Amino acid sequence: MSFPDPIAVFRTEAAELLEQIEAGLLDLNVNLGDKDQVDAVFRGLHTLKGSGAMFGFDALAAFTHHCETAFDRVRKGEVPATQELVTAVLEAKDHMRALVDTPNGDHEATGEALLANLRAAVDGANSPGAGSPAKAAPGQNHFKIRFSLPQNAMANGTNPLPLLDELRELGECTIVADRSAIPSLDLLAPTDLYISWEVELLTTQPRSAIDDVFIFVMDEMQLDVVTVDVPVAAAKTPARTEAPAAAPQPAQPVAVAPVAAPQAAAPAPIAPAPVEAKQNKASENVRVPAEKLDELMDRVGELVIAQSRLSQLAGGSGDLQLRAVSEDVERLSGELRDTMMILRMVPVAHLFSRFRRLVHDLSHETGKTIELVTEGETTEVDKSVIERLADPLVHLVRNSCDHGLETPEERLAAGKSEAGHILLSARQQGGEVIITIKDDGRGINKERVRAKAESSGLIAPNANLTDQELYQLIFQPGFSTAQTVTNLSGRGVGMDVVKRTIDALRGTINVASHPGKGSEISLAIPLTLAIIDGLLVRVGAGRYVIPLSAVEECLELSIEEDMRSRGRSFISLRDSLVPFLRLRDLFRTGTKPDPFQKVVVISTGSERVGLVVDQIIGDHQTVIKGMSKLHHDVATFSGATILGDGDVALILDVGHLVAEGQQQEAHLRAAG
Repeated sequence: MSFPDPIAVFRTEAAELLEQIEAGLLDLNVNLGDKDQVDAVFRGLHTLKGSGAMFGFDALAAFTHHCETAFDRVRKGEVPATQELVTAVLEAKDHMRALVDTPNGDHEATGEALLANLRAAVDGANSPGAGSPAKAAPGQNHFKIRFSLPQNAMANGTNPLPLLDELRELGECTIVADRSAIPSLDLLAPTDLYISWEVELLTTQPRSAIDDVFIFVMDEMQLDVVTVDVPVAAAKTPARTEAPAAAPQPAQPVAVAPVAAPQAAAPAPIAPAPVEAKQNKASENVRVPAEKLDELMDRVGELVIAQSRLSQLAGGSGDLQLRAVSEDVERLSGELRDTMMILRMVPVAHLFSRFRRLVHDLSHETGKTIELVTEGETTEVDKSVIERLADPLVHLVRNSCDHGLETPEERLAAGKSEAGHILLSARQQGGEVIITIKDDGRGINKERVRAKAESSGLIAPNANLTDQELYQLIFQPGFSTAQTVTNLSGRGVGMDVVKRTIDALRGTINVASHPGKGSEISLAIPLTLAIIDGLLVRVGAGRYVIPLSAVEECLELSIEEDMRSRGRSFISLRDSLVPFLRLRDLFRTGTKPDPFQKVVVISTGSERVGLVVDQIIGDHQTVIKGMSKLHHDVATFSGATILGDGDVALILDVGHLVAEGQQQEAHLRAAG
């Protein structure tokens, strides 16, 4: 049996903690008086420091300790939270990530510079003479502490030694280990904890400082604190009231997950919870490497292809038992496919969260006041789509911040609020997710875009273009209307990367702009890149797949209607004219049309086009296979799939076909 690498597990959990710390800092930056966020950041730093020390990341633990100390002072009211402090800890968080990724790297100089910034931020927030605690008692407090951790604490990743070290940091203390509960050697379990501790502490810190040491294990332990020279009944404050053994209290979840593997809150040793309950709790979440999910998805795809083959064989056979087995396999493979798709789906909140930090940094870099609003974070998309969308969205958000939004002075002069707003939203529409980046800035200057396109030779002078066609020119390689080059934009790279990535995802880009009011860029992306529901059609002797999410309706095209539409390629659909493409002509099949052809009406957004096919075969679970490098420039097809009889069917690129149909319509209207 193989066990996961503990260092790899720590790095994964540390990455989550760093994300939580960053989110807490950004929330605190909006409301500097939010005590809950101060506590959340402090807990995250505290956990990261302790876990780093436990796994041998000593440099990380030492560096994080300074940030934790700064937030501890904020939490105790010794210094206020300021934007300078938040910025300093955000920069320090990036250094913590480097210490996690490359613990043996040369980070000393960077760390010293960041700590200097941190000290300056804390000292700047201090009032004169505030270097010592504002409410320190003139004498020392004398505490007697007794504590014991759950028997399974070490097995679950809790190390008592850092707790003792933190008690030593509070003042002069004497620590005595109680080993009376250690069993004989034949009964001793190496992973169990049998020792409890008695501590006598002299400190200038208040009683609450002791609670802070045990803040993350408070619900799992037994803690007694007695203040010397104070009546014991008044001073003894157990951190956790034990319930009778016959009716144990349910464990409470910890607000921030510990760096060790997720675990249930265990009761004190005197009232152990049933083993079954702990096992059930621990099995609620299981970490699975992403590559294993990808491999499983490939196996499910092969199963779908095999099931399609079995269904075809059963359909041509008179064996009722074979048909029954085929139906069972079809049902089970469909359920397995749906379950697998759900496992791969992740909310776009994972993608959107990283842009809060980006906008925060861009706001400082550009000198603009920028507010980011996100909507639809719960919309779910295939994880592979999320991964590939990150870079395009970074380019678009940076472009909105640099090009779109005006400076505060320009906004006030235009009658707008000083702060610019960027909306990042997501919503599901059929089999696609629509991600929109909208700003309330100056908008796109159409005249400047046209002039740049004409000077670059992209369009002919005075060419008749729609607004959408004109806006699409900004995605051409090297295209930029910026008058100056900055470290953010202006070199004409970035937007063409966006276009290439969205095309590779079989998505489309729509641009809208209103001068003086802002711009809006919408990305329509398929929910998944692995398995889709498709409509299988025949054109001549070949079979093709149309993504079912893009199909609006199907209707018949008789020979008479086909002849009447020759030369104009329009069909009347409920009092509106819809252009259509004859796929037989497009694919040059060299075959005669069937007597009763069919028109499949597809759409992307508000644009529609009809595709004339010879036969509609039916629904088809389509396992998408990528095209070879020899066919990367064939824009009509986005991929291929294997049919049940072993033949290959090409998957039509809906976005390309709709664009081609709209161009054909524009040419016909211009000629008419």
